[in-house]
Amino acid sequence: MILKVNHTTSYVYDAPVDYGLQQVRLTPKRREGQKILCWDIAVEGGHKELSFTDHHVNHVDLISIDPGGDRVVIHVKGEVETKDEAGIIGRHNGCMALWMFRRPTSLTMPGPGTRSLVKTLGGGFESEIARAHALSSLIVEQVPYATGRTDADTGAEQAITHGAGVCQDHAHIFITVMRLLGHPARYVSGYLMMNDREDQDATHAWAEVWFEGIGWVGFDVSNGYSPDDRYVRVATGLDYTDASPGSGMRFGPTAESMQVQLQVQQ
Repeated sequence: MILKVNHTTSYVYDAPVDYGLQQVRLTPKRREGQKILCWDIAVEGGHKELSFTDHHVNHVDLISIDPGGDRVVIHVKGEVETKDEAGIIGRHNGCMALWMFRRPTSLTMPGPGTRSLVKTLGGGFESEIARAHALSSLIVEQVPYATGRTDADTGAEQAITHGAGVCQDHAHIFITVMRLLGHPARYVSGYLMMNDREDQDATHAWAEVWFEGIGWVGFDVSNGYSPDDRYVRVATGLDYTDASPGSGMRFGPTAESMQVQLQVQQ
């Protein structure tokens, strides 16, 4: 399948910015089953300083804000050819050892909520992958999808306490529990072509788990299945912090608001 992406992110500040930088992770990963046909990132109100590949093999563009500006707009446009691999990514790449993906982070710190999910999940599954799919269903049952209840700083335990969350929260909870069960697990950000609409409010997030003899396998907890050819993998990491589409810093007491326009279509 060939997917076309049009993605515009606008950062607006309530006062002129003397100095600011944004790290942008918006270029899809190059791998078997995902081929970039064309991809372009254009910037208004700033410019690219440099590009690099981080320790998770994510492509990162470093963008500076024009001094004295109050807005920076990042336009992404491109086409990606994808294949349905039933969620299987396979072998591990990058300089991060697999054991590192068992390590908890501030957003995936286990606690009473995630340990209760392990107990409720139980055992007796025909395979570890079957147990992972059962966990995915259990998470959505106990933490239904709902917007406005969590934010980018909400951890797995907090989302369970709130009793609702979005794809980012579902991924964090799933990752936390799979690590408790002894599996390396990681966060994935990217694009999803939805069946019912082209216009979207944000990028998508899911999780991947390492299984011996198979490698990395994806799980979209919010939608209840493994990623297929409607998905574009962009960035991976231990949690949202490593794989977020954008993160940055600036000097001064200015407040920031963000607006996103996104279309993904075949």
